Amino acid sequence: MDVRLVPLLITLRISAVYSGSHSLRNYYTAVSDRAFGLPEFYAAGYVDDTLIVRYSSDKDRVEAATQWMKDKAGPEYWEQQKQVMKGTEPVFKHNVKTAMERFNQSTGTHMVQWMYGCELGDDGSIRGYDQHVYDGREFFALDTEEWVYVPSVREAQLTTQKWNSPEVNAPERNKNYLENICIEDLKKYLSYGQAELERRVHPHVRISDHQSDDATELRCQAYGFYPREIDVKWVKNGRDDVHSEAAKEILPNPDGSYQLRVTAEITPSEGDSYAVHVEHSSLKEKLIVVWPGPNKDGQNMGIIIAIAVVAVLLIVAAVAGFAIYKKRAGKPDAGYTAAANRDSPPSSIVSA
Repeated sequence: MDVRLVPLLITLRISAVYSGSHSLRNYYTAVSDRAFGLPEFYAAGYVDDTLIVRYSSDKDRVEAATQWMKDKAGPEYWEQQKQVMKGTEPVFKHNVKTAMERFNQSTGTHMVQWMYGCELGDDGSIRGYDQHVYDGREFFALDTEEWVYVPSVREAQLTTQKWNSPEVNAPERNKNYLENICIEDLKKYLSYGQAELERRVHPHVRISDHQSDDATELRCQAYGFYPREIDVKWVKNGRDDVHSEAAKEILPNPDGSYQLRVTAEITPSEGDSYAVHVEHSSLKEKLIVVWPGPNKDGQNMGIIIAIAVVAVLLIVAAVAGFAIYKKRAGKPDAGYTAAANRDSPPSSIVSA
């Protein structure tokens, strides 16, 4: 249900007292039928990659997905979110039918999705996004530089024309949500779950190589780290970045940490040295893992050279028990169902 979408971004400057970057993302999904056993309507809210709240038309209730949301959000919050979801559900069911009509479809299983949210950077910048998808393809999205909805396909033109009209003026309302309300909500949730969301776990790193007739593939695996943001790259002779052919996709682990693999193909020459450079918020200094050179079995393990490793570990332990966030109260009705509030994005995404 969590379909990852590429965000359109806004970048602003705000005062920051939060470490690391964090995001609040909201997903709505509606399907035309139950052919694949999916609920007709589903909504979910994420802080970073942590699911915090969800609603399913099958269960007819809003649920906390983390203990800290269950403990910190009051009963009024949950009741209000349920009422908002009950009102949003028929709108999205109607949206699926409308989208099918736009594409001249009368049968089949079809899906409408909406993702919107914001990010708070460790430098104090904020980003926002608002995207709409039909059957896995972008339908239309908000351009947050021009503040106008842009159709991605011809069938979305009628909707974007209506939303951009002075009578509806959806971009302006969404601008207020993305720049203000969403960031306030994100900070509120961060204060709720700071012990989990602000923990710092340093990466474990190991390297190996694989020999072929005319080249050597260097392999690096970083694993067990949190938060997600990390920079891992191969460096030649201490100064030249080595191009990596492999996609550096960061993947989640079952325990909530992350892993990453980075490979690079090289032709070693006499006198050249290679190492992996790792930067992560849990580390005070850059971590350097040196490749010791080719081994006939192709399974060399790297020697980890960390500047002030002991100090880094002490800092990590200290950070785990230190609350770095200041509480800033958000609006009680602006959770992951903020789309139904008066200052947030409209919930009817394709109605004419």
